[in-house]
Amino acid sequence: MAEPSPKLVRIDPLRLHMQCRAPMVTDATIFASEAIKLEPDAVRQLCDAASLRPAKKVLATADIHVGFGIPIGAVLGLDNAIMPAAVGYDINCGMRLLRTPFSRGDIDVDKIAASIARDIPLGEGKTNLVLDKAGIEAVINKGAAAISALAERINHRAWEAFEADEFADDLKRIEENGCLPADMAAVPRAAIQKGSAQLGTLGGGNHFIEIQYVREVFDRSLAETFGLFENQIVVMIHSGSRRFGYEVADQYMNIAAQRPEMAERKKMLSFLTANTDAGKNYIAAMAAAANFAFTNRHVMALLVRRCFNRMFGPTPLPLVYDIAHNMAKLETHRGSRLWVHRKGATRAFGGERMAGTVFAKTGQPIITPGSMGTASFLLVGTGNSDESLCSVNHGAGRVMSRTAARGKTRKGKIIAPGLISDEQFRRSMKDIKLITSDKRRIKEEAPDAYKDIEEVIRIVTECGWARVVARMLPLAVLKG
Repeated sequence: MAEPSPKLVRIDPLRLHMQCRAPMVTDATIFASEAIKLEPDAVRQLCDAASLRPAKKVLATADIHVGFGIPIGAVLGLDNAIMPAAVGYDINCGMRLLRTPFSRGDIDVDKIAASIARDIPLGEGKTNLVLDKAGIEAVINKGAAAISALAERINHRAWEAFEADEFADDLKRIEENGCLPADMAAVPRAAIQKGSAQLGTLGGGNHFIEIQYVREVFDRSLAETFGLFENQIVVMIHSGSRRFGYEVADQYMNIAAQRPEMAERKKMLSFLTANTDAGKNYIAAMAAAANFAFTNRHVMALLVRRCFNRMFGPTPLPLVYDIAHNMAKLETHRGSRLWVHRKGATRAFGGERMAGTVFAKTGQPIITPGSMGTASFLLVGTGNSDESLCSVNHGAGRVMSRTAARGKTRKGKIIAPGLISDEQFRRSMKDIKLITSDKRRIKEEAPDAYKDIEEVIRIVTECGWARVVARMLPLAVLKG
């Protein structure tokens, strides 16, 4: 018999409260409307997170769904503790948005999508830019800033699109300028061995490259500041730290689980004291994986620029922003220093917290995709999100598992039919060019397997945490 879900009490149209009851050490909040379907297992996982001894603040955004130990869409504020599973396996999975000078109808979308797919490997286990020891050390220590050094040392087609002045501007438009303090000595050997050849690769699962157009502008002043206009062609990239980050996460989850004080905890719920050697090592290794991911998305962006340049001549594709959604950072909230873990959640700082950056007047840009076939959004943080530890959702969130979406087969025979039919999938992708490396599994990512992104965005804006700048729709989708 399934364990009953923790009791949730709706306190207003946008908020559900989970009262602190043993073994919980703090309350938890889910920011979701009546229209948002909640998985009982995801709610139980959030209760587990609120039962962690160092937990001071626990919440979930509307895109909450089941993850490994901790639900995706969860935000945890831990006191002097760092938790690998609350960051996740794909450290610094994140979003990047490039703008083009073109309007819808100006370019052959199918042709440019096919060109990008030839230059950027899609799917799991692929390789592209191969790093030697000095190269991987540069990426670990310098993050995206290592690109200029790599371009001088390693022969690769991505550098055809490298421009020094453009690159200097790019770095200002990446979260943390594309680099966190890291230490190569803390990185597992397996991460270096398996990740060193994967720069410039997309990966599988829900990672994507989309050619989109700006369907609607909501804030014209902000849109102009970011260089956006209606019907403009933009390119969105969603990817992370590939096998490099996976190996970092897995090794440190095992290290945390082996600590004597974690004897009664599962690997997925183990944590490290932040100021111990093990805790410091994970923080340094996590930063290394984050730097790898920043660099990975930048290499892919260069390859996208190369494709546009080869097709249209020299074409500026300025970076709007690059932001992470699987990270832990030490932040101050209401006077408390907490390790804020965002697992499938995006930081949403207002202008005050962005002081010293090019976004001090606008607030931090937030790039929020829906699912392939549905809208994506650009928002900015308002600075009014203390209740969510300055965090918002990272996407729409799943409403069904991958297996449920595609069904089960064994030796070519259907064991359980998928909840999404072939015809339903075709209808949902009508008029969108789809390029995928795995047609057999692509229904896992069908739009109907995800929540309604429009409703999720409504919750964020009505909570007052962010305001919408623009809404984009896909013209072409490249998936692993």
